[in-house]
Order: sequence, then C-alpha cells, then structure tokens
Amino acid sequence: MAAIPEKLQMQHLAWRAGFGASPSIIEDWTHKKRSKVISRILTGPEKDAQTPLKVRDVSDLPDRNKSMSPEEKREVNRMNRQGIRELNLQWLNEMVQSEHPLREKMALFWHGHFACRTQNVLFNQQLLQVIRENALGNFAELLTAVSKSPAMLQFLNNQQNYKAHPNENFAREVMELFTMGRGHYTEMDIKEAARAFTGWGYEGDGSFVFRPKRHDNSDKTVLGKTGNFTGDDVLKILLERKETARYITGKIYRYFVDENPDEARINALADKFYTSGYDIDALMQHLFNADWFYDERLIGTRIKSPVELLVGLRKTVPVAFEKEEVLLSFQQVLGQVLFYPPNVAGWPGGRNWIDSSSLMYRMQLPKMIFYEEEFNITPKEITPEMGMGSYKVTMQLNESVRKQYAKKIKGVINWDALLKDYEKVPREKLADAIAGSLLQTNKHVSRQLLENYADASSRENYIKTIAIAVMSTPEYQLC
Repeated sequence: MAAIPEKLQMQHLAWRAGFGASPSIIEDWTHKKRSKVISRILTGPEKDAQTPLKVRDVSDLPDRNKSMSPEEKREVNRMNRQGIRELNLQWLNEMVQSEHPLREKMALFWHGHFACRTQNVLFNQQLLQVIRENALGNFAELLTAVSKSPAMLQFLNNQQNYKAHPNENFAREVMELFTMGRGHYTEMDIKEAARAFTGWGYEGDGSFVFRPKRHDNSDKTVLGKTGNFTGDDVLKILLERKETARYITGKIYRYFVDENPDEARINALADKFYTSGYDIDALMQHLFNADWFYDERLIGTRIKSPVELLVGLRKTVPVAFEKEEVLLSFQQVLGQVLFYPPNVAGWPGGRNWIDSSSLMYRMQLPKMIFYEEEFNITPKEITPEMGMGSYKVTMQLNESVRKQYAKKIKGVINWDALLKDYEKVPREKLADAIAGSLLQTNKHVSRQLLENYADASSRENYIKTIAIAVMSTPEYQLC
C-alpha cells in the first residue's frame, strides 16, 4: 500500500475531528508529529472558555399554568419556538468559530445519539450544555446527566412513570439506544428497570427531582442482578456490561471512521474504552492515533452530514447573512435541523443523507450563497412528533421556513482568508491548489470543467470562482 502523504492525512484528521481546516493550518500540522497534533486537537486551546450557549433565562419566560388564556399560551409557545431557532443558530455559529472544533463535533455526535425533541427552549439549552460539557469527558457521567435532564425525562415520558403504573418508555430507550443496543436484554429487564426509574422527574425550573412516594421500593431483577434498585443503580448495571462499551464504540467508529464497521478494530477499541472507565477522550485518542485511521480506503469516503457541510462552507468562506434564518431553511432542505431529530433514534446518517434531490441541492448551495442567488428550493417538512404536544409548533416551524422560498440570499462574504491562503501560488497552479485543499478524493477535478466556471478577469475573481466551482462538485460532499 502506497504511503499516504502527510498533508492528506492532516486534511483527513481535520475533517473527521472537526469541520475541516485552512491550508495554512494543514501546512502547520504537516510539520509536526501526528501524536502532538492529535493531543492538541483533543485538549483544545490553553484558555478554553467553554462558554455555555444561552439564549434565554428562566425569568425570560412566564410560568405556564392552567389559568393562562389561550392567547397567553400561544405567546409562550411563540417565545419557545423563537428561542429554539436562536439556539440552533448560536450553536451553528459556535461550530464555525470554535477554537475547539472536536468538542463541537463530539457534541453533534451526542446530539444525535441522545436524540431528543422538546418545545421548551430552556430544556433544550440545558441538555445542549450537558452534552457540550461532557462531550470528551466520561461517558458514565454524560449518560447520568442526560438521563436526569428535564428534556429527556419529558421526551421519554418518565414524568408519567409511577409505582402503580410503570411507564417503560424511558427504560426501553436507555437500554436500546443509549447503552447496550438491541439483543442484550429481555422485555422483563425493561419492565424491571422501568420500576427502578419510577419517581424520577423534574421541577418547573428544570431541576431534577426524585419523588420517593412515586418510587417502587420493592426488589427488581435487572440483567441477572436483584435488589431494591433505583434509576442510578440501573445505569451502573448497564455500564458494568461490556456490551455498552461495544455499542457506543461501534457508533463512534461508524460516525468518525467508516459507515462499514470493522469488528476487530471496534472490539479492540471497546476493550480500551471499558478498561478506561468510559473515558471518551482516551477512546478518541486511540482512534485518531491508529495507523488504520489513515488508510487510503477510509479517506474521502464519508458523506458529510448537512450540518458538517454548512459549517465547513462557512469556515472556508465566512458569511454574515442578512437574515440568519436562511440557515434554518438550508438545514431543513438538506434534512438535518438541529434540535429536531426525526425520531428517538436520531438521524440515520451515511448514505441516507443523499438522494437525487438533496445531492442536486448540495451542489447548488455554494452558488446560491456566494453569488447571492434566490433560495428556490422548497424545504422538506419536519415530521411532527405525534403525541408529544408539539404537532402544531412543528407545523408552524415548517410554515416559517417555507416563507424563505424565492427570497434572495444576502450576506457579507469575507473572502480575505481564502485569498490569503493562495497569495503565493502561481496563477497557473491555482486551480489544482484550490482543488487539492478543498477535496480529499479525486483532487484532480477536470481542469477544463473548473475553467468553464472561472472568472479570469482578475486573480481575485479567479480564486473565488474556482473555489465555488470546487465546492459545487460531488467530491466536495465527501470527507
């Protein structure tokens, strides 16, 4: 197998551990030891502020109560809806600007793993902070914090889980989607675990509360162990099972490495993950340092998710949109709206991101943004979660996004960094240099094809138009 050039290895690392990096950063990394680059990516900047993303305080929203008039309830819904939009845009901007992109990339992974939909902006805000804080921390702590968040307790109906009438929804999803995966527990394990989670709830301000009177204090038998278990005990039992380490590692492998799992690699990583006590940082360090991670067959083969595509475009060429709401329309057309996963299993990812219409739209997107064209594609509707009390709110969001149709996309585009990256490249080598830095596969895009879209009236216009042409290729959809 031919050796993979250091530069290509670093481009691969920058996309899998973040959202891509500029040619100057890649050049800098190329001259350093790979392990040191990885260590820096994992730890982030020395002064990592890790500022919580916050769009609303508790005091900003009135207490919802039975005495509210229909108009007042509609106003609360409107405020929550607007808050979730702002949180969506704030997080998207953080992904673009963050000096610790791996943390945001991991948070995006956990956002899909712990998929949750709630129309309460404060609950969404709190859950996002939990996954960002613990994104590279300890999985056991992350699992416990997410499980006790009001967003998840509400989404999985644990407020309705009483001793007299156990509700199995929360226990089922914790086992099936958050820890071990299907095939490692029985229906009886779910029923018994549900009894352990009775009494778990939240107060109006979002704080976790254990209500002893609602809790089943009798013995339960879960995965062969018997005792007067609480919800915390069940989470510990699940974490003691190696199946949990294997399930989480398998998902991480498919997300960061390859859609097609390699059982031997996953098992080896899972053993280390389990032995480390579920240290996520250590797991990612093993993964990024593995020689097989840089196998040519794994480079440029993963389809960028819609959010990765949007963030990558804006990192390459920063844009301050006149109306940022257009970013919600982009997400909806592409099929991934933050805080609106399709169901409790999250976004399926991989080849599911692409169909004939979405591929066409992906390829048109750079031209729409950078040539300020009209937004002329009708967004797909977000599917309402029936029975969650959010049907009407979701339909209102769909209507709001539809209003963006046919409106011209306007913004202030900052080409400075891109132009600077190629200021020392001879004119005759510009097209190849731009394709080489923006693509990881098939870097040798037809020169004639690029020239067809190029504006050769000036060096500056040539760089801009070639970059847009490269970002409009099928190859740019891969990382």
